[in-house]
Amino acid sequence: MSMLRLTNLEAGYGALRVLKGISLHVSQGEIVAIIGANGAGKTTLLKSIAGILPPRSGTILFDKRELRGQPAEKIVQLGCSLVPEGRHVFPTMTVKENLVLGAYSRRGKGRMPEAVRASIDEVCRLFGILRERENQLAGTLSGGQQQMLAIGRALMSKPRLLMMDEPSLGVAPLVVSDIYRTIAALKRDGLTILLVEQNARAALAVADRGYVIETGQIVLEGTSRELSDNREVQRAYLGKEYKRIDE
Repeated sequence: MSMLRLTNLEAGYGALRVLKGISLHVSQGEIVAIIGANGAGKTTLLKSIAGILPPRSGTILFDKRELRGQPAEKIVQLGCSLVPEGRHVFPTMTVKENLVLGAYSRRGKGRMPEAVRASIDEVCRLFGILRERENQLAGTLSGGQQQMLAIGRALMSKPRLLMMDEPSLGVAPLVVSDIYRTIAALKRDGLTILLVEQNARAALAVADRGYVIETGQIVLEGTSRELSDNREVQRAYLGKEYKRIDE
C-alpha cells in the first residue's frame, strides 16, 4: 500500500514551469531514490511535498490525505519530514538546541518532555559525534557533522516518511559511507525514505526502487537493480566503468 502518491504534479517559480506532470509512489518501509542531473527538478519535488513550495496542480496523497494546501508545519505533524539540501542547520545554536528545535511540533509548554530527551538519545546513538559535540555551536561543525545534525533534527519529529535532499553533497567520502549506513539502518527499523541524489551509485545501493527525473519529468523507473543495469543510467549517472558489487 502506498504511503505517498503523487499524481500529475506541476510546480514552478513565477513563469518557470519546473515539474511537468510528476507521478510516483512510495510504499511503507521502502527507500525510493530520485536521481537526476542538477536542475532536473529534484529539490522542487521535495519542496512541493513538504509544503515549502505550493504546487500549481496535481495531487499529493500521504496516507490518502491530500497535502496540497497544507502548511509545512502541519505536514511535519502528519509525519512527513525533510532534510534539506545544504543542511541549513542553525549555526549560532548548539547541536542540542538544533535537535530540540526538530521536535518543536511535539513540544508542549514548559520544560522539555522526557520523550524529547529520549529522542535526542536515539539520534546520538545513531551519530555518536553529536553526543560529543552536544554543546558546540552547529556552525563550527564540519560539513559531514552538519549533515548528521540535519538528519538527526529531522528525525526528532518522529517522521513516518523521511525525505532527504542530496545527503552526500559537500561531504567527505568516508562520511558519505557512514551516512548511507545510517540510512540503511533506518530502513531496517521500519522508516520509509524518499531519497533525492545526484550520487546515483550511493542512492541505488540502498534503495529498493528508483525514478530518473529529467527536465521536470519522470523518464524512467524500476527497481534499483533494473536502473543499475540500464545502459543509459550507467552512461549518464553511474560512469562507464560502473560495475555492481555482486558482479
